[in-house]
Amino acid sequence: MHVWGKPSLTHLRFLSTLRIIPNNTSLYFYCTASKNPSKFKDDYIKLCSKGSLKEAFERFNTQIWSDPSLFSHLLQGCIPKQSLTQGKQLHSLIVTSGLSSDKFVSNHLLNMYTKCGELQTATALFDVMPRKNIMTSNILIGGFIQSGDLELARKVFDEMPERNVATWNAMVIGFIQFEFNTEGLDLLYQMQRLGFRPDEFTLSSVLRGCAGLKSLELGQQVHGYVVKSGFHSHSCVGCSLAHMYMKCGCMGEGEKVFEGMPIHNIVACNIVIAGRAQNGHSHGVLDQFNLMKMAGFKPDQITFVSVISSCSELATLGQGQQIHAQAIKAGADSAASVRSSLVNMYSKCGCLDDSVRAFSESKDLDIVAWSSMISAYGFHGCGLEAIELFEQMEREGMEPNDVTLLGLLHACSHSGLKEQGNIFFGLMIDKYGVKPRLEHYTCMVDLLGRSGCLDEAEELIRSMPVKPDAVIWKTLLSACKIHRNTEMARRIANDVLKLDPEDSAPYVLLSNIHATAERWGDVSEVRRAMRERNVKKEPGTSWFEVKNQVHQFCMGDRSHSKWKEIDLYLKELTIEMKEYGYMPDTSSVLHDMEVEEKEQSLAHHSEKLAIAFALMSTPSGVPIRVMKNLRVCNDCHLAIKFISKITVREIVVRDASRFHHFKDGQCSCGDYW
Repeated sequence: MHVWGKPSLTHLRFLSTLRIIPNNTSLYFYCTASKNPSKFKDDYIKLCSKGSLKEAFERFNTQIWSDPSLFSHLLQGCIPKQSLTQGKQLHSLIVTSGLSSDKFVSNHLLNMYTKCGELQTATALFDVMPRKNIMTSNILIGGFIQSGDLELARKVFDEMPERNVATWNAMVIGFIQFEFNTEGLDLLYQMQRLGFRPDEFTLSSVLRGCAGLKSLELGQQVHGYVVKSGFHSHSCVGCSLAHMYMKCGCMGEGEKVFEGMPIHNIVACNIVIAGRAQNGHSHGVLDQFNLMKMAGFKPDQITFVSVISSCSELATLGQGQQIHAQAIKAGADSAASVRSSLVNMYSKCGCLDDSVRAFSESKDLDIVAWSSMISAYGFHGCGLEAIELFEQMEREGMEPNDVTLLGLLHACSHSGLKEQGNIFFGLMIDKYGVKPRLEHYTCMVDLLGRSGCLDEAEELIRSMPVKPDAVIWKTLLSACKIHRNTEMARRIANDVLKLDPEDSAPYVLLSNIHATAERWGDVSEVRRAMRERNVKKEPGTSWFEVKNQVHQFCMGDRSHSKWKEIDLYLKELTIEMKEYGYMPDTSSVLHDMEVEEKEQSLAHHSEKLAIAFALMSTPSGVPIRVMKNLRVCNDCHLAIKFISKITVREIVVRDASRFHHFKDGQCSCGDYW
């Protein structure tokens, strides 16, 4: 029989702050050891791991008091269910039984409080603990990092008389986890100078820090250390190394690391898929996704986010729908990140109703989901709906961020809502506490430019606190083309060319402005400058997906297997359109030629070829969705309105900046694009 000592006065005072002062009957415990401790201990641990703490304590109280270290399993069992009440009761028993001086038990008690988010209690306990070691401080540091309080974590770290590798790892990983990448890398150098050898966890975290900084040079240095230290065969290091290279834009190096890994797992596959998605290799994402499934790996929500995002970029609705079905089957479709990706994917594939459905069926809407839906409305020209959704989001207590407001400004721009856009832009800092980025200013320039306020748009660019880039000047230049302001266009084009002399866009826009005014000499001058500088115009391309196969068309391209049928169909369709009153808008032809030649040129624009093929390839009544890399010209916009009326089809066209929904001879943009 054994009697545990009385609790110290300091610990009893501490318990009083938790309001769990024990009664007199719990101050002393008498017990005898079990005859078969090994079997009982195994059963006891199983109960604790399942969270059956009360049953474990009642059935094995004799064993617990004969082996105080078993308290650790009870304390561990409190963490998964965040059972603070039971944890505090155990704390009372530990103190009253005199076990508070046991470092092992006290550390587990401290760990329970930190993992349950009771940092104030954990700090108070840390202060009264009579015996501490490195593990004690490490636990408290981990708790502060978990709560995001890096300042207090660093304070405990700095006050430690001695540290181990786990201490350094906690701080390095903590800084990098919260994107203080430079600080995390500085700690690594300090760690090495003091003679501590980084392990696989340190190196994995540091490589993520290099990826966050997009510092290829630092990443390569760490890679050299990895090889030299023999950590290249570790799975977590290999994954982080591949991620670093891909984040720095070195896809080949990243895939080489992936291929050289001795064992592949779902994490490694996800890194390659995400890397391809981030580097614009959308087709490669789908290829890797299929290879991953063939290898027997089951995709998770991280996989689906990358794959669905790639379908968004490719605008392949059929594949997107198939992957959505797979996400449902895998039980991943309810994840907030997957739902947001689905909202975005259906929007970019021209299915706004499906975007709304994916959004409305989400249970836990986060700011990403709200922002995705607001942006979807904006891309489809539904500015009023975007504003209404934004106001609903505010009513539900959700704080907008810079992405939300960017989508909102974009929606105002494409719907001609100048006053509303100005109001939201003015409230960004004062009400929402969001500092406008260059992208927000670009949206405002677009909003002002489209509405004809060219001087106001230029003044905004020249007065904004951030340095303008080529994109914002091209946005204003595009507005000059819409409103045929040749004088300003010449001046703005020079500003763009100073920033990027090899960009074809300013040449093309300026040439188009001169061509519209029939100033063919100026057109020739611009084209001569393009030839001299070897600048080539991006060709207009449109594509249409049918039966999971994408058909691509370029202006005048006769390579398609059904070119003759498409050409004949277009001729018949044009005759019928003219009977309904269609007159080709030859101002869209930017070459000096006869009217008949201009009409022939207009007839073979890429979007008309794609739409003709789509009409021939799909059943009557099925909506048609065509994607284009450039802005839809005036003539095509006019022609598609007539086609939608004649064929009684809904035709959705995505151009470089927005969606156009053509139905019954009308377009959703209201001719404002």
